[in-house]
Amino acid sequence: MKFPVEAVADTALIEVVRISALPAEQGAPYPGRTVAHWTGNEITGAMNLIESLPDGRRHRCGFSPGWSIRAYELSLDLVLFEAAFCFSCHEIRMQGSAVPPALATQFFNAHSAPAQELLALFRAGAGDRAGARSPGRQLSRGAVIGGRTTGTARDR
Repeated sequence: MKFPVEAVADTALIEVVRISALPAEQGAPYPGRTVAHWTGNEITGAMNLIESLPDGRRHRCGFSPGWSIRAYELSLDLVLFEAAFCFSCHEIRMQGSAVPPALATQFFNAHSAPAQELLALFRAGAGDRAGARSPGRQLSRGAVIGGRTTGTARDR
């Protein structure tokens, strides 16, 4: 996956959201519960992991994402971008003031080890810490991603 280069450099906080519905209008934030906040090395680890997602091809599910990340600049007032991940159709939709049209829709291999590691990080933020680690650092439990976590329809 590719991020807007300038936005990555300006990111001070990433908010992980468990999406509950599609936005009411185009460009609006994806509604849902914030399950984690990543800063510092966690941002670097998460961005590196997401950028390592291998390209994939479109699968038809109607785009029903289960997770998103919102990247904020230092004042925390401006959302640089939001990326919503659908693990069913292997699609990522990105929106925000820093997102050029060429990066707005991307496809990834949701069955790849990096994608499954990302899904485990999302789940860890939601409270399911079994088999997951925080991006950029080891959890106190010492759990390590084995790359064998499988996604379910509820994860989308």
